[in-house]
Amino acid sequence: MISDLLAEAEHKMEQAVDHVAGEFSTVRTGRANPQLLHRITVDYYGTPTPLQQLASIAVPEPRLLVVQPFDKSTVNDIERSIQNSDLGLNPTNDGTVIRIAFPPLTEERRKELIRVVHRMAEDGRVSVRNVRRHSKTDMEALHGEISDDDIRRGEDELQKLTDHWVERIDTLMGNKEEELLEV
Repeated sequence: MISDLLAEAEHKMEQAVDHVAGEFSTVRTGRANPQLLHRITVDYYGTPTPLQQLASIAVPEPRLLVVQPFDKSTVNDIERSIQNSDLGLNPTNDGTVIRIAFPPLTEERRKELIRVVHRMAEDGRVSVRNVRRHSKTDMEALHGEISDDDIRRGEDELQKLTDHWVERIDTLMGNKEEELLEV
C-alpha cells in the first residue's frame, strides 16, 4: 500500500517538475526559440486557437523567428496576438509571413526575467510539497491497517522523493538563470 502511494506521489512530482521545465522554456533569453510562442492563442473565427495550429514557426537565424500562417488571411490576427502577449516582442508583417527579431536583452530585463523564473520555480516547489502533503495524509489514513513503523518509513521515503524533485527544480532554475545572464 505504501509503495503504491509512493509511486503515485513520485509520478505527480515528476509531472510538476515537467510543468516547471515547460514554463521555463517560455521565458525569453535573447535567442529565438519557437517554444516562446506556444502559449499564444489567436482569435480564429471567434475561437481561441493555439498559434502552432495556425502557422509553422521557423528559426532561420539565432535572433529571428519566422511565423508562416497556413491561411494568409490570419496574418494580421497572429501579429496582433503576438504584440498583445506579455513577451514584449514586436513582430513585423510583410503580408505573407511574420518576422520577429529578438533584440539583445537589457540588464534590467534580464533581472526581471530572473524574478519571473524564481516565481515559476517557487510555484513548482509548492506543487511538489502539496503532493507530499496529500500523500502523507493518505499514509496516515492507513493507521491501523499497517504498523506505525511502516508509516514512518513511508513518510521518510516520501521526504527523500520531495527533496529529490525540489533539488531538480533548483537545478533547472540555475540553468535558466545562467542562460538569461549569458551575453
